[in-house]
Amino acid sequence: MTPQAPTIFSLQAPKDVSLTEIEAELNQLWQSYGIAGDDGTLPVATRATTFTLVVYEPELTQYLLAAAGFYNGPIDGILGPQTEAALIEFQKQHGLSETGTSNTETLDMLRKVDNQCHSTADDEIIISYSVDSKSPRIADEIALRNPCRIITLSPIAGDDEGVKAQVSAYCPIQKQSSSTLVCCEYINLTGTTAALERIGGMIPALLIGGLPKFLWWKATPDPNNPLFKKLGSVCNNVIVDSCNFNEPENDLLKLRELVETGIPLADLNWGRLAAWQELTAQAFDPPHRKTAVWEVDRVKIDHEKGNPVQALLFLGWLASRLQWQPSTYKQEFGDYNIRKISFITDKQRQVEAELTGVPVANVGNVVGDLIALSLSSSESQTNCSTLICSETGGCMRMETHGGAQSTGSFQQISSLPEQKAEVLLGQQLQRWGREVLFEESLRITGEVLKLAAK
Repeated sequence: MTPQAPTIFSLQAPKDVSLTEIEAELNQLWQSYGIAGDDGTLPVATRATTFTLVVYEPELTQYLLAAAGFYNGPIDGILGPQTEAALIEFQKQHGLSETGTSNTETLDMLRKVDNQCHSTADDEIIISYSVDSKSPRIADEIALRNPCRIITLSPIAGDDEGVKAQVSAYCPIQKQSSSTLVCCEYINLTGTTAALERIGGMIPALLIGGLPKFLWWKATPDPNNPLFKKLGSVCNNVIVDSCNFNEPENDLLKLRELVETGIPLADLNWGRLAAWQELTAQAFDPPHRKTAVWEVDRVKIDHEKGNPVQALLFLGWLASRLQWQPSTYKQEFGDYNIRKISFITDKQRQVEAELTGVPVANVGNVVGDLIALSLSSSESQTNCSTLICSETGGCMRMETHGGAQSTGSFQQISSLPEQKAEVLLGQQLQRWGREVLFEESLRITGEVLKLAAK
């Protein structure tokens, strides 16, 4: 059940401004705001004082939903519960699968509806926004804890007519501290990709000086994209989510290239592996098993078919911890997508790993989640056998296929909180800088994928 969102006070509904007026308009806003409390006094409003979040939103989902009359919140580029509800309603009305996600089928229909609106209207369509205080939005959840500035870059198709700018501010009002408003500032920049690239040099000036700066790039990062290069060079963290990559293996190689150039990269999909990594480490914590981990030479990982990134990153993490170097890579695609990877240990032992993409009936919001993993040894007398799974079916499949020896450690991932991007984003915004474990795992993963290209 979704918790009730706090009442939202609109300090400033989205207002069109010129690019040169953005900062002045926000300053004026904070000089003139006012809202009367029960006793007639004005609560204190806290302006963005924690960080700046730049969101590159290539899908235009919120913009198109708003144009079609299904969404009435700020265009913050963050697809939260309100956007999900709007997507479901749109999908329902247009006979689409009610997934609540921004899939290809839904985007195609949104663009079709948008084109029909523009072709039949005599005048320019004006999109107005209002806040539905009953629908929680991710940006509000961030603002509850961190008054920040969110800058959304929304590339659109069509003729290059320059960049349009909007500013707005919203404040969740909490009952426990109704005398204080904790507010987020929004700056939305919309234009063609070329237009946004042209004004890329202006965007760093909109980042709040002296505070952390985050770039959430909601597409595959392109090291050669001028806008990405400009923003990546001035932000403390570049955040991506590899569960959405269209070409997972090639895109992982791009991530490795970025890390090698010094970009402080964070992948929300890496955060989804935390529980699996913790249970794997705990399995070898007991004194009688501490040295057994070095006997592991058989690894099996089942994941949801469709995106192998989580499985590859987990294997990269394990190999980096145990000092394995990849030697061969083979793959077989069919009903089950199978990747077979061989490693050589520092003691010249061979390790065999098998990653299997398993077809599942309900993928959910995240494609490629891990289902089960098995660690074992070709030496039957060792005490390194470990089986971890997220569901009973996964454990049964792994055991049926010889995924575990008769003795060893069995653990099941307990019910995890929804690993949606917004949950992981909120955690990521509490820290910044380089993530050494992720970078080491990505390095090994990159070496594996380079073998596949040979």
